[in-house]
Amino acid sequence: MTGPNMITPQNLMRQIGLPDGPIIVDVRIAEDIAPEDRAVPTTIFHDFYDFKGLLDRLSGRKAIIICHKGLKLSQGIAALIRAGGGTAEVLAGGFVGWNEAGLPTLPIELIAQSGRWVTRQKPKIDRIACPWLIKRFIDRDAEFMFVPRADVAAVADRFDAISFDTPDAPYGHNGENCSFDALLDAFGLRTEALNRMSDVIRAADTNNHNNDPQAAGLLAISVGLSKIHRDDNAMLDAGLTLYDALYRWARDGFTEGHAE
Repeated sequence: MTGPNMITPQNLMRQIGLPDGPIIVDVRIAEDIAPEDRAVPTTIFHDFYDFKGLLDRLSGRKAIIICHKGLKLSQGIAALIRAGGGTAEVLAGGFVGWNEAGLPTLPIELIAQSGRWVTRQKPKIDRIACPWLIKRFIDRDAEFMFVPRADVAAVADRFDAISFDTPDAPYGHNGENCSFDALLDAFGLRTEALNRMSDVIRAADTNNHNNDPQAAGLLAISVGLSKIHRDDNAMLDAGLTLYDALYRWARDGFTEGHAE
């Protein structure tokens, strides 16, 4: 049951993946988190005792506070945020409620490693789709580096970054699956909408356009963006909007035709 300033797991899931989604703050105490435990997508962890540090970290953005069961700990932190002029809601049922709803969860061990990523320069499809997935569902503040193919492994090692979509990277192509698939599988993000997106991305990235009717269009737009934006980071910024649109199509608009 929800009350004022609370949000259900299902409604929160609708906000995750959107560019203006809330900051999700997990304030569970250590006793409530097992070493093999998981977390809600895009979660950041913060010690509930450090309230001032949390306010600084939020920078005025809307927050969803999560504790073990959505009771005193998250209610207290959310109330303090609102008292300080911020916007905060509590996840009804806490992480227990989220888990019982059968919604996606990320391995905490992988979340802790996900701050900086590196891949080959001159991205078009998979190397834009993967950063989109990381920023929208794993780590909102993730950093991305685009470097020459031969330097990816060395840069990853020197800058403590995770490589992707390059040979021998932890997240890369495997058979018919692309790097976007590898991230979905590793982080447990196989939702209906993301699976629908992955079908389009995979077909476009592997030139198997007959496998999905949207694939050729995604390739055409991606190539066009790459011609407009010679700078890889500018290409990423533009591509994020493209994949935001593709996600909303995959989640909410895939049955619509032009006449609608």
